[in-house]
Order: sequence, then C-alpha cells, then structure tokens
Amino acid sequence: MPEEIPNQFEIDLPPEQIPGYFADFANVWHTPTTFVMDFVTVAQPPREGTHPETGDPVAIVPARVVSRIRIPPEQVFELAKALTQQLEFWEQETGRRAAE
Repeated sequence: MPEEIPNQFEIDLPPEQIPGYFADFANVWHTPTTFVMDFVTVAQPPREGTHPETGDPVAIVPARVVSRIRIPPEQVFELAKALTQQLEFWEQETGRRAAE
C-alpha cells in the first residue's frame, strides 16, 4: 500500500473578499448530508411587534445573512477544534475570557 502524503493547500483569497464580512451572530442548522452556517448581521434597530401565533409582544429584529457556508459533517469536528484552539490563543493574547 503506498504511503499517504499530507496535503499542503494553496489557498487563494479573491481581493474582494479580503475585508471579510461582519456578523452579529451565526445560525447553524443541518440536513442529512450538510451543516449550514448562516452568518447574520442586524440590518436595523429592533421594533415592537407581535408573535404571529400567540399574539404576545416581541421585539422584531431585522437582520440579513451576509454569508452562508455549507460544510460536510466530517468537517464539523475539525472546525470545532480550530475554533476552540483559536479562542484559547485569543484569551491568552488578550487576557480576557470569551464569556465576559
């Protein structure tokens, strides 16, 4: 059996994507074959409204998806590890805890 060689990715970032997008939060959901992350930014200040089913008062927050990312389930574990590692680095560099 031939020896498996590691991948070395050459990642190209198109110039228009260099600044990135700001997101206030992410919504994560899945299908049987894909995990989907919708990164969302608040588009306008909240306004008063009512829940369509209960009639209870709610704050309606207009928001917009700025990016939708789809990944295979196998990559979710790698993403979780990478986020945890980067959060630890950030906490060490800033002296802050993410939950603060």
